[in-house]
Amino acid sequence: MIRATGLGVEVDGVRILSDVTVALEQPRIAVIGANGSGKSTFARTLNGLVTPSEGTIEVEGTDVAREARRAREVVGFLFTNPDAQILMPTPVEDLALSLRAAGVPRGEIDDRARAALERFGLDGHADQPAYSLSGGQKQLLALAAVLVRAPRVLVADEPTTLLDLGNARRMADLLIDGDAAADRPAQTIVVTHDLDLAARCDIALRFADGRLDEIGEPRDVIERYRAEFA
Repeated sequence: MIRATGLGVEVDGVRILSDVTVALEQPRIAVIGANGSGKSTFARTLNGLVTPSEGTIEVEGTDVAREARRAREVVGFLFTNPDAQILMPTPVEDLALSLRAAGVPRGEIDDRARAALERFGLDGHADQPAYSLSGGQKQLLALAAVLVRAPRVLVADEPTTLLDLGNARRMADLLIDGDAAADRPAQTIVVTHDLDLAARCDIALRFADGRLDEIGEPRDVIERYRAEFA
């Protein structure tokens, strides 16, 4: 459950987000809007990457501003560019880092990391340099590293933007319909310009000019959004 009340964000005197109030319990949530509309800022408040200037944001009962460390355990965040979150030299080492952070016993880490890589089709690349992976493979690795910690909520910020069509479809399938992770998050929030991906969600939020402009059934919200640019 995600609950925002009077949520606002101001940076260096510039208002980025204003008076967002919403309660979300749907499993798959799309967040759409033009560049600069505030959608990514909203997503980043969910795990404390952005601190509200006013109002509150709660995720699974955790007040993100007051309990930032707990929020990062509850909320996994997938960035647009996987290079921003692949930290270790090889895929298996990168997943091992996530598992250590999650408190997994030392003797289990390597086996669990390799099992996770196998679920995502990366077992053949476990020990190769992470930098040598393709863009699609890197994004799969980044997603695996987030999900291996079994977050209750997954936020994916424009996860298909840098991918080719085939990899974008595969990523969308994993986020929306897939069972690659042993434990699926209770909620997945996808910030996206891919309106076909957004249409596969249970509910859509549309941001405009730093405000939550509309919330509703995805195809209806998307249709009105498209009409503005017709």
